[in-house]
Amino acid sequence: MLGEKEDRVCIEEFLKEQVEKSGCLEPVLQESMAYSLLAGGKRIRPLLTLAFARLCGLEAEKAMPFACAVEMIHTYSLIHDDLPCMDDDELRRGKPTNHVVYGEATALLAGDALLTLAFSCLAGADLPAARIRRAVAELAREAGAAGMVGGQSIDLASEGKQVDIDTLIQMDLGKTAALIKAACVLGCIAAGASEEQEEQAREFAVYVGLAFQIQDDVLDVLGDAKALGKNTGMDEKRKKSTYVSLLSLEKARQQVQELTEKAVECLAPFGDKARDLQDFARRMAKRDH
Repeated sequence: MLGEKEDRVCIEEFLKEQVEKSGCLEPVLQESMAYSLLAGGKRIRPLLTLAFARLCGLEAEKAMPFACAVEMIHTYSLIHDDLPCMDDDELRRGKPTNHVVYGEATALLAGDALLTLAFSCLAGADLPAARIRRAVAELAREAGAAGMVGGQSIDLASEGKQVDIDTLIQMDLGKTAALIKAACVLGCIAAGASEEQEEQAREFAVYVGLAFQIQDDVLDVLGDAKALGKNTGMDEKRKKSTYVSLLSLEKARQQVQELTEKAVECLAPFGDKARDLQDFARRMAKRDH
């Protein structure tokens, strides 16, 4: 995407600044928050927020608090997902998971702190109050029981069971696509975009989110653990139903391509201005980590 490299640098600087300014009362807790939030990663969600803000006519800098709020929510979810009571993972982004380093209690609190810091970040944006209110409502809905948290709940309830494809799609619409949707729509909200533009962003995000999760399932089978920064083969170990186990590897990969092209088509009304976002979606479909 246009300015992607520069955006990544700005995102990292903003996230670091927000943790340092958080007013955390306990140094170890702040260290734990920073450990996961500043551990790198692809920064897909904040990049999407900034890209949609630009697409709808706003300077990316103005949308930075919205973009980084989404990344804080994403990071909190990863910390909690890795806990022994959830997925019990010991490796994330090539490093020991938060609870392995800081203990379960501190990891839990670090996730809680990032969740609340996200909304503080939203509230501090230099944008009209009406847009901030809408952004808060959007992010809260997509990150909560009707979105990401609800999807994770389905995931936990499905472990060790053979679920059907409809259940799998419902889970991933919540667990993965919901926060990607929030990221895209928050960019539109920041820019004061039209309802039609917001709807196009939502549709794009749903297709991209599902394609992203299916590619994750593929990489859990074919990917290199070192490149991915996390253990592979975990879906089979947990006896989880995935697109690969339900559809076959070949059909799962085909689904990634079909969903990606549907996402690209959603942005056709934006014309050539959306070319970078369309290319970004195609790159995500081909990623190997």
